[in-house]
Amino acid sequence: MRIVEDIVGKEVLDSAATVIGKVKDVEVDIESQTIEALVLGKGGISEGLGISKGETIVPYEMVKKIGDKILLKGGEE
Repeated sequence: MRIVEDIVGKEVLDSAATVIGKVKDVEVDIESQTIEALVLGKGGISEGLGISKGETIVPYEMVKKIGDKILLKGGEE
């Protein structure tokens, strides 16, 4: 999926515009061809070397906007 290729590597910001990580992988439902969740890495040197264990799963419903960066919805949205 081309969209997945475009999303991987983008920074993800919470509703307060704080960077919470970069998209490391995307979970896709193959049957419906829809994005289910984003897998975020914490960044840093260990992430670049592929040895980081810290991952955060963000359900796709939490995504507010995708542009140069990915913005997540706040708790009240």
